[in-house]
Amino acid sequence: MVHENSQEDLTTIPVAQYVRMSTEHQRYSTDNQSLAIAEYAAAHKMRIIKTYTDAGKSGLNIRGRPGLQQLLQDVENSAVEFRAILVYDISRWGRFPDPDEAAVCEQTCKRRGIKVIYCAEPFTNDGSLSSTVMVGLKRSMAAEYSRELSVKVFAGHRNLVQRGYRQGGAPGFGLRRQLIDEQHNIKAILARGEKKSIQTDRVLLIPGPAEEVETVRQIYRMFLDDGMPERVIASTLNRRGVLTDLGRLWTRGTVHQVLTNEKYVGNNVYNKTSFKLKIEHKRNTPDEWIRKDGAFPAIVPTDDFMRARAIITARSRHLDESQMLDLLKCLLEKHGALSGLLIDEEDGVPSSSAYRTRFGSLLRAYSLVGFNPKRDFAYLEINRELRRRHPDLVAEISRCISSGRGWVRQDAENDLLIVNDDFTVSVVIARCKPTPAGSYRWRIRLDTSLRPDITVVARMNATNSTALDYYVLPSIDFSADALPTMEQNGFVLDAYRTDTLDDFYTLTARVPLEEAA
Repeated sequence: MVHENSQEDLTTIPVAQYVRMSTEHQRYSTDNQSLAIAEYAAAHKMRIIKTYTDAGKSGLNIRGRPGLQQLLQDVENSAVEFRAILVYDISRWGRFPDPDEAAVCEQTCKRRGIKVIYCAEPFTNDGSLSSTVMVGLKRSMAAEYSRELSVKVFAGHRNLVQRGYRQGGAPGFGLRRQLIDEQHNIKAILARGEKKSIQTDRVLLIPGPAEEVETVRQIYRMFLDDGMPERVIASTLNRRGVLTDLGRLWTRGTVHQVLTNEKYVGNNVYNKTSFKLKIEHKRNTPDEWIRKDGAFPAIVPTDDFMRARAIITARSRHLDESQMLDLLKCLLEKHGALSGLLIDEEDGVPSSSAYRTRFGSLLRAYSLVGFNPKRDFAYLEINRELRRRHPDLVAEISRCISSGRGWVRQDAENDLLIVNDDFTVSVVIARCKPTPAGSYRWRIRLDTSLRPDITVVARMNATNSTALDYYVLPSIDFSADALPTMEQNGFVLDAYRTDTLDDFYTLTARVPLEEAA
């Protein structure tokens, strides 16, 4: 148990506690945290008057954590009675992928004179140099743990999908999830919302009730043989009293989903979208999908599925971009807003996937018809623009090295620059991100597998329109755990900061020597 040496000022001050567990499988974790915090409070003559709890909540970000949000809101907006917050350890405060986000949350409390105390950490969070270093290190370790865990979990999911097992998501109309043990013995049919409770158990998709399977086949017959569009098929099913797997009426979108999802021909497809580390929702390209064809029993012939797909694809193929945008404008005028669901539900309008394919993203299609969603998607455009700008920056650095009597070639596989056949250089663009406190932070992502001799980091300005400064970081002097993510990063890092790369180009120059007689 940690004993702080200078806690006299807190002995009569009431405190709050914050506890968090990541999943429902850790249902006893908050009790254990509260017990340890209570022992710490008693040992230091503190009185816990308020508890904030996030049960079954990920620590990757503050979104979805009402307990921490309420804590910060109380601290900011009300005259709280407690003067300190007790947390079990730094990881319970959060495993933020960006350690600075955890620092901002803590700084919010400190600005109001409320100290955050980590009860189980082997140091005192007193603002001293040693504690600041330890807190930063622990935050980085928590972030790295999340990154490593994400990679391992994804690898595990990929392996299971390629072996034909179902990974997450509702089975859909006409299908059911079957639970099996590690010897493939059938255990049960999982109802909606049920999950497997034993780690070695697996889930397969199997055909559902015979009447649902027959309805799926009827949908394909009505679409292929009778030429009915999705809206008419939905109306026909509703008149017959057939409900979806959610017990709802059929719509154009739900019929469209049956006609386009490969699970009905037995294919197991995973990673169409991703939300790694809960940072950014991403719609992945087909080459990133993980698939296992023929993983489940098919309830629709593959030929029928491919015919339906061809018809749906051809519906938008004959429209040029201006015609597609005109239809989108009409939809916007009709509803006053746009979404993938609205697009998929509208007769005579290409599907949302068709707009993504033709225009690169729904966001770009929206902007072309003058629709700006309430949610701020600007960061997506910024990331896209910075990815587009990266090859230009690499080319500019190559040109300047060559014009300065050096020579350079680029590795076609990993974009590393090989300078003078002597050392390698990796070029990274860091996006600028304002924090709630009004300062700036830079997101720096390194491919640790490259191991360049020098990493050139171009930090963008506040508008991400041009480079603010550069860091020329030799691998021998820095690690991926210590990166220039803040405005001021201390002498150890800022010694490598430069406003331009002129000095770097000078160092890469080679001067020919006359041969001695």
